[in-house]
Amino acid sequence: MLDVQGLKLSESEQKQLASPMVGGLILFRRNFSDMQQLKLLIKQIRDVTGQDFIIAVDHEGGRVQRFRNGFTHIPAMGKILPFCQGDLDLAVTYAKELGWLMAIELLELDIDISFAPVLDLDICSNVIGDRSFSSEPDVVVGLGAAFIDGMSEAGMACTGKHFPGHGSVVADSHIDIPVDERDQHAINSIDRSVFDQLIGDEKIDALMPAHVIYPAFCDKPAGFSPYWLQTILRGELAFNGVLFSDDLGMAGASVAGDFVARARAALMAGCDMVLVCNDPKGANEVLEYLINHRTLDGMSEAAIASQHRLRGMLRGAGNFDEATWSVRRLAAQELADKMNA
Repeated sequence: MLDVQGLKLSESEQKQLASPMVGGLILFRRNFSDMQQLKLLIKQIRDVTGQDFIIAVDHEGGRVQRFRNGFTHIPAMGKILPFCQGDLDLAVTYAKELGWLMAIELLELDIDISFAPVLDLDICSNVIGDRSFSSEPDVVVGLGAAFIDGMSEAGMACTGKHFPGHGSVVADSHIDIPVDERDQHAINSIDRSVFDQLIGDEKIDALMPAHVIYPAFCDKPAGFSPYWLQTILRGELAFNGVLFSDDLGMAGASVAGDFVARARAALMAGCDMVLVCNDPKGANEVLEYLINHRTLDGMSEAAIASQHRLRGMLRGAGNFDEATWSVRRLAAQELADKMNA
């Protein structure tokens, strides 16, 4: 999965996206000026790639929402329970409606997935903070499941992040190499318990592992670790969804070497799709490596299935008649506005 630099595709980007080794594109704020421009960009992408191609964005709400003008400003997930004054049942209802609203606004523009929700705990990480639903595992499970249910009703697959948990380390993996020094019991019983529960409940379609090292288990960041991705996720937890790497351009990925080494390590560890963002040179190097050293026949079944399983196309929109859909959307937008106020 690659990114692009501007408001429309360059000729070189069109050539890149047409490669059979590119299965998706992630959009950023720099790719958006207004709604009409975004529609034209997405049409341009589809003209090059076809429909079996994943268009993604980080659109969690709060401070991580790439598109603003013309979209509802989804509140940060950490605002939901306080807004409900601790009423968890009410918060579950609201989380579901916000998940539905976020998804429906993207799907109607032919954007397949938002990399959401964040299932980390709000413990001590500055980069997570109010992106998390709560510091309490049970609350994150309840609100996370509700948000996912809303996404699903709209027709969007979810991507839980950042397995097995980024919220208990201070360092930001965008600019540092976080190391979680806690023992196995603490990590398993607190942070990882959220993912275990939601995987067991078959709520999660895809996962994004953390660029965090957990020395009590393995000397590699989770996204480069066969232990975390194969032994635990595919084995112990029997997770059969899609595994995305986090952005290989982040500092937390640098322990694996250059961009080609990072991509190779992530794929060999068990990731189905690797994200290479914000570094055109690195993206070119990875794409050239994949073209020369991997074949479509060698891709995992999960990687191939991901292009079909995660395509949105408003699968859930037919569940609502137009009048009900409009009423629900207006109510959800009013709810978001009240939380932001």
